[in-house]
Amino acid sequence: MSQQKNAQGVRRDRKLYWQLFAVFFKIGLFTFGGGYAMISMILSELSEKRKWIDAAEMTDVVAISESTPGPVAINSATYIGYKQGGALGSLAATVGVVLPSLIIIYIISLCVDWFMAFTPVQSAFKGIQVAVAILILRAGAILVRQMEKKAVPIASCAVAFALVLLINFTSVGLSTVWLILAGMAIGLVSLPLKARRMEGGKKDA
Repeated sequence: MSQQKNAQGVRRDRKLYWQLFAVFFKIGLFTFGGGYAMISMILSELSEKRKWIDAAEMTDVVAISESTPGPVAINSATYIGYKQGGALGSLAATVGVVLPSLIIIYIISLCVDWFMAFTPVQSAFKGIQVAVAILILRAGAILVRQMEKKAVPIASCAVAFALVLLINFTSVGLSTVWLILAGMAIGLVSLPLKARRMEGGKKDA
């Protein structure tokens, strides 16, 4: 009986690893524009269809991914894979999301000059740019909706948005890394203050 249960457990694990690999392979294959464009598809595949993660937790995953080295897509795949299937699940999801880009870039590198000069490819890339912009805007809207609607988060978001526009449309030499570090600092400072206010409210009650 125990051997039968063990065998069923192994089959379930293998199925889960394959699902993680297949889902993230699909995300890596059909999402253009990098990690931010992938957020919409990750939410669609993992939150809406499979209920592996909710939108609020995805906001935390993006924050963690931005605060650690590496691309958002790979860090997200590593986190979600580990949550669902441990170390092997993490490996399966990470390999799945990386493999499509590796294969496609390798093939393109063999004939890059001809590929980029091919008129249909140039037209396709122009259309892809529009789709990528929409995907990134959708991901941003989802993250803003999940943000805590209080003074500090809203003010921080507004200031960061204004600074990003300033960086992109002027010659201001400010790295976005400083925006991430500033956000981390604000969170670290505001969290203890919030905890103290909650404790004070409980004492008054």
